[in-house]
This record gives sequence, structure tokens and C-alpha cells, in this order.
Amino acid sequence: MKERDNIEELILNNREGLNENGPMDGHFARFEEKLKSQHKKRRITFNVIWKVAVAVIFVLLATNQAFIYFSPNQQNLFFNSRSSNQVTLASVSAEYEEVEFYFSNAINVGLNQWNALNDDGYISAEEQEMMDNELAEFEERFKALQKDLAANPKDERVVNAMLEYYRTKLSVINMIVNKLEEVKQNNNNHETNI
Repeated sequence: MKERDNIEELILNNREGLNENGPMDGHFARFEEKLKSQHKKRRITFNVIWKVAVAVIFVLLATNQAFIYFSPNQQNLFFNSRSSNQVTLASVSAEYEEVEFYFSNAINVGLNQWNALNDDGYISAEEQEMMDNELAEFEERFKALQKDLAANPKDERVVNAMLEYYRTKLSVINMIVNKLEEVKQNNNNHETNI
């Protein structure tokens, strides 16, 4: 409190001298001009440019991800073995897409085994021709089912026919490959016995 009283006393004693020393004429006008000129000069720095660029890239990526998320028929093109203009079970629902993916992979594994047996010489030219004919018939049937599915994507009979097509193709390929594996085993066993 003592210091405060000291300051008040100092101001009261020197009041006349303090009031006489005011700013020069035009000081407020010059100060206002300086403030206006500072507001006009907005500097664009590289920091601001980088922030804007990052924000634009983020918005573009978020939009792209939202588009992919909300259009499931267009995603997973990597996993679909058929071209995108053909209708498959994947276009009906995600569950059917998983089933189709399973059957496609299992069929490809069976065909790879077939090709390995063919390379080993366990398949004759006649058997290869029969297999090619079977696969061609399966492909024709598949195209007919695709047309039906395109016309009636919600028809359970068509969906079940597609599933049956995959089951049948897989079982035929597995049956043939298993029989050939047995022949291969018998030949190996026969050769070792001799």
C-alpha cells in the first residue's frame, strides 16, 4: 500500500508536466495509416502453401476412399478373375463374392495340379483333349449363367445354378486329378518294387 501511495503522490505532483507532453499533431492519423498498410500486406509463406497442399491431398484421398467404400461392386478388382464387364456372383453380394473367390482359387489349384501332371507325362494327348473339351463346355455353361445372372441378379435359382456350376467344375477337376495322382502313386510304387 505504501508503494501505491507513493505512485499516486508522484502522479498528482507532476500532473501538469504529464499533461503537457502529448503526441505531436497528426500522430493518430499516421498511426492509423501504418495499421492499414500492415493489414494490406499479407505474406504468403511456404508454410501456408504446404498446409494448403496437404489439406487438398487429404481431402482428395478421403474422397477416393469414401468412393471405394460406398461402391463395393467396383472394389477388389484384383481378386476377380473375370473381366469387370462380366456379371459374376461378386456383383450380387459380398458373401457370394467370398464363395466365388474360394471356388475360383480351388479350381485354379486343381488346374495347376493337372498341368503339373501333364508336364510329368502322366496325361496323354487324348486325355488332354478330353479335358480341354470339358473345360470349354464348362465355360459355355458359365457364359450362359452370366447372361441369366445379368438379367435376374436377385433370382435365387440363378445364384444357386452358379454355385452348383462352381461345385460341379471343382468336383470334376478334383476327381480327375485324384485319379491321376493314384495312377502316379501306383507307377511310383511299381517302379520301386522292380
